Amino acid sequence: MDLVWVAGGLVLLVLAGDALVRGAVNLALRLGIPALVVGLTVVAFGTSAPELLVSVQAVLKDQADIALGNVVGSNIANVLLVLGVPALIATIHSADLGLGRSYVTMLAATALFIAVSLFGPITVWHGLILLAGLALMLLDNYRSSMAHRAALAGNPGAEAEEVEGADPTMPGWKIAVFLVAGLIGLPLGADLLVDGASNIARSMGISEVVIGLTLVAVGTSLPELATSVIAAFKRQAEVAMGNVIGSNVFNLLGIIGVTSLVGPLPVPEVMLNRDLWVMALAALVLLPFIFGRFSLTRGVGVAFLLAYAGYTAALVLL
Repeated sequence: MDLVWVAGGLVLLVLAGDALVRGAVNLALRLGIPALVVGLTVVAFGTSAPELLVSVQAVLKDQADIALGNVVGSNIANVLLVLGVPALIATIHSADLGLGRSYVTMLAATALFIAVSLFGPITVWHGLILLAGLALMLLDNYRSSMAHRAALAGNPGAEAEEVEGADPTMPGWKIAVFLVAGLIGLPLGADLLVDGASNIARSMGISEVVIGLTLVAVGTSLPELATSVIAAFKRQAEVAMGNVIGSNVFNLLGIIGVTSLVGPLPVPEVMLNRDLWVMALAALVLLPFIFGRFSLTRGVGVAFLLAYAGYTAALVLL
């Protein structure tokens, strides 16, 4: 039954997260909020809602190890799994995407999170520092987007900005249904996933840290993986790289920042000695693909997936 709870929780999180994004995006546009602002805030936060709800629910149930494992494990999975799988389908020409600035932001967020963890437990004050970093990142993104929009303003052939989930014809009652479904489904799905995962950990004698780093982390990364695979089949695999970088920054600064406001997050010693550095190494692995002339080919994808399989096996067996 615990596996059923986990599977049901994941399905609910995916469906409710999508419903919340669609409802919130169309409500924001209906209220006259610019598409640019909606894309930078509503969509970004909405797509991270499943991870956020899982982490908050874990802390409320005194299972902070699952919350931290979820974020650290998701960031590792995002690089090695979410980029590894689409690389098998289509080459990702990451050096041509101009993601250097965003990548440096991800490295800075990773360094800040590790520093905060070393001085843990992560408390409200640490969380406020992380959230301040997120606010600075959003401001920087907003300014960059405005500069990009100004540069295109004189080009009549430029395409209008599209926001994920936007539907100008969506009636008000449908917006309300999406919002209610998202707001009810997310906490319910998170509750099922955390309960099921923690019960599996206890019954198998596996620590909650490992369950958070593996089962929960991969589960909450499934939407990103699905999006990346679909993009690869459409020969738009480059979309995956931007999604991974943005997701990793939000995980570290936004999700941990908000979760720490709910309750303190003691950092397990094993995570300080091992998993934080694996996460940092996974982030640094992308350096030659962002700033060099290297592309994520099929061979690189295989290497990423083998590395992730080896890391997961080590967690479970050692």
